[in-house]
Amino acid sequence: MSGAVRQVLVVVPARDEEALVGGCLDSLEAAVGHLQASRHACRVRVVVALDTCTDATAAVVAQRPWVHAVRVDLGVVGAVRAAGVAAGLRLLAVTGSVPPGERVWLAHTDADTRVPLGWLTSQVALAARGVDLVVGSVEPDPLDLEPTVLAVWHARHVLREGHGFVHGASIGVRLSSYAEVGGFRPLVVHEDVDLVRRVRATGAVWRSTDRARVRTSGRRQGRLSGGFADVLAATDPAV
Repeated sequence: MSGAVRQVLVVVPARDEEALVGGCLDSLEAAVGHLQASRHACRVRVVVALDTCTDATAAVVAQRPWVHAVRVDLGVVGAVRAAGVAAGLRLLAVTGSVPPGERVWLAHTDADTRVPLGWLTSQVALAARGVDLVVGSVEPDPLDLEPTVLAVWHARHVLREGHGFVHGASIGVRLSSYAEVGGFRPLVVHEDVDLVRRVRATGAVWRSTDRARVRTSGRRQGRLSGGFADVLAATDPAV
């Protein structure tokens, strides 16, 4: 049955994010430290899946020896996330079987995102209470947006417990639930929504929460069509 986790795998897909991935990893290092200093004794590994990077992203990641980098040439975010999970599970030496899969938690974010101190701690605490899927909340970095655009975005995205939004920048799922549905599908966009939908359909216990809101880049020209950047662009009154 579901319950407390013993291992946590954090997966970060990255494609040409040399300017932002360092901030993401610094925030993750703090979140990992906070988790390990709490009552939740977990082994944690962080994997960055470098997808066809042509800039210095790999060099930035290499400066942090506690991060494991895996290079892929996929160009499809769903496949990149899945590859990151597979590489991380090899590091943890676990499979998707039960009961081991019950005790492993997969946390997902993006390379242009900074997570708060309690991001992992809140997910692991929910898992200990029997939650199998956590859908976190995401807000754009206010430094990247004009005040009018930011105000429109917040008016359209009321973030609270039980919110109805899904973003790959903040998702956590128990390995057993992830494996049951076959993991991320190789989708170009909305791989996050697709995974959440399939896990929920199994009857898994899930929760959407605003307890540990992450902050992601407010750029309006993203790496792919239909992603968070396009959501932001749609809120610009000038467009």
